[in-house]
Amino acid sequence: MNKIEVNNVTKIFGSTPQQGLKRLKDGEGKSEILEKTGMTVGVNQATFTVKSGETFVIMGLSGSGKSTLIRLVNRLIEPTAGEILIDGEDITKMNKTKLIETRRKKLGMVFQSFGLLPHRTVLNNVAYGLEIQGIDKEERNEKAMQVIEEVGLKGYEDSYPNELSGGMQQRVGIARALANDTDILLMDEAFSALDPIIRKEMQDELINLQSRMEKTVLFITHDLDEALKLGDRIAIMKDGKIVQIGTPEEILENPADDYVSSFVQDVDRAKVLLASHVMKRPEVHVFYSEGPLVAVRKMQEAGTSSIFVVNKDRTFRGLLTIDEAIKAYKEKIPMSDIQLEKVYTTSVDTPLHDLIGVAADVKYPIAVVEDEKLLGIISRVSILSGLVLGKTQAKEEHK
Repeated sequence: MNKIEVNNVTKIFGSTPQQGLKRLKDGEGKSEILEKTGMTVGVNQATFTVKSGETFVIMGLSGSGKSTLIRLVNRLIEPTAGEILIDGEDITKMNKTKLIETRRKKLGMVFQSFGLLPHRTVLNNVAYGLEIQGIDKEERNEKAMQVIEEVGLKGYEDSYPNELSGGMQQRVGIARALANDTDILLMDEAFSALDPIIRKEMQDELINLQSRMEKTVLFITHDLDEALKLGDRIAIMKDGKIVQIGTPEEILENPADDYVSSFVQDVDRAKVLLASHVMKRPEVHVFYSEGPLVAVRKMQEAGTSSIFVVNKDRTFRGLLTIDEAIKAYKEKIPMSDIQLEKVYTTSVDTPLHDLIGVAADVKYPIAVVEDEKLLGIISRVSILSGLVLGKTQAKEEHK
């Protein structure tokens, strides 16, 4: 289900925006309209959808129109043309009362500048939106404390903003948006004012919050690494237009034009590609119930000196070496008593960046395990080829 639908939305700043709109339809570009009329095309026929529970990132350089676009979504700026649907209702057609209600109940906003009230404590800042809604003090404080704990600020509820670090202040801003229990979070350059270390911590915190709360997030940034890290899908803007929408992998591997290519050419693939992109199914494995003789034969046939052991339901048990298998066969040791090697395991969504050092140190391939089931393995060669060739080619190379 789509929580947000933006259809052909255009915003032109100037005295006669409808004339500018006509010029756009006649084929004139942003710079041409500015030169001839003095009007600025902020957003040009933007169309996209955001699914329920999705983190959708809009990125672009300064002046690309991304911040204008997010303000159009909650109608802080009035569009010149187009429609914006929130849960199927067109926010551009709402009267003032309905608009305020929609903002309070459905749209939480997190700003770059934090926007905290300096004379209020953390608790009272977080509860501010609930106070405006007329919720009694005891209930709003209880809700506020729940989200304060959720964002890791328990113990700071009586502190004032000037007593907190930048990262902590932004946590308060996020908590305030969460306290209203809106389905949608609009985040405009929310982490841009933070230093790099705190910024990374806040990115990780947002990912953790999303895994627990599954909000629908519309996130604005000028930083491609941030977009690739946070976004389920990314829209890249230039001169008010959306030039490409796709998953991080799609944008990295298939940039739509030279403009997008210039963005992604220096991206660290290790931070974008995941274990699932380069893993392969084990060439051979043995079921725990089959015994050491079967394991020896399978290793001989495959020309390998070790084999992964799983239950019939593919529950991962470990790795059996040829030496241990032969010893067990000769000494009639049952599988239950055989010493299996413990290998490094990881999940399908682990970035390759986190596995490079591991691959250099471990003796055996890395096992990709989800819900205790063996899904695949990753060798050092798989990681290196993934970084060089990209996801699709690497998978082809290792089929």
